[in-house]
Amino acid sequence: MSSVSAAYRATSGRVHLFNLSPARGSQSTQKRLGRGRSSGLGKTSGRGHKGQKARAGNGKPKAGFEGGQTPIVKLIPKRGFVNQNAKVYAPVNLDRIQHWIDQGRLTSSPEKPITAKELLLSGCIHQVHDGIKLLGNGSEHLKTPIHITPSRASQSAIRAVEKKGGSVYCRYYNELALRDCVKGRTDRTDAAPTRKTDILWYTSWKNRGYLSPTALSQMPLVQERWKTLSKQLLTFKTQEYEKAK
Repeated sequence: MSSVSAAYRATSGRVHLFNLSPARGSQSTQKRLGRGRSSGLGKTSGRGHKGQKARAGNGKPKAGFEGGQTPIVKLIPKRGFVNQNAKVYAPVNLDRIQHWIDQGRLTSSPEKPITAKELLLSGCIHQVHDGIKLLGNGSEHLKTPIHITPSRASQSAIRAVEKKGGSVYCRYYNELALRDCVKGRTDRTDAAPTRKTDILWYTSWKNRGYLSPTALSQMPLVQERWKTLSKQLLTFKTQEYEKAK
C-alpha cells in the first residue's frame, strides 16, 4: 500500500487531478435568504418593508425612469448629430517645431523624418489623437529645413517647408498603425486607406500623399508594398466602363 501511495504522491511543483483545489479566498458560502431572523436575512430577505424594490420580479426600473414624470432626456432639445467617421487631428505649427529644433529637442533628415513618435516623446504635442496635422502658422519663423511625415498637412505648410529645402509626405494611419508608430513597432503591416476620401487624399501629389506616383519616385525610403497599393488604388482613373444602352 505504501508503494502505491508513493507512486501517486504529488511532488512539489507538479499539478495532478487529485491535488487540485480552489485558491484560498476564491470561494464563499452562498447567501441564504429567508432562513430566520437570527441569520440577518430572514423574514423580508433583506428587501425591507413594501415598496417598489421589495416586490418580486424586476425590482429596479430601467435607466432614465423618473417615477412617471417626463425624463430630463426628453426635456432637453437636440441639435445636430455626431459624425462617427470624423477624425480629430493634433495640430502642430511650424513656429513650434522650429522652437523645438532650436532647443535641440527635435532633429530630422530625409532618411529619418519627424513622425508622431518624435513629436509626442519630445513634448511638442501632448496626444496624437487620430494623427498629426501640420499647419502653416508661424511660417515666417521657420529657418531650418525639416523633413516630416504627418497624417495631413495644409497647403501653406507644404509651401513653407519646401521653400526652405525640406519635405512633407502625408502618410495614412489607422488606430492600430498609429499606435505602432508611437511605440516603434515595425513587425506588423501598416494599414492601407480604404475610404474613398482617404484614397483620393493620399494618392494626390497636391496633398503630398505618400501613395502618389510623384511621391514614390522622390521619397528616400519607399516600401514595395506602397508601389503596389498605388497602382491598385489608381486603376479607377484608367478603367473604362460599358455605357448602358
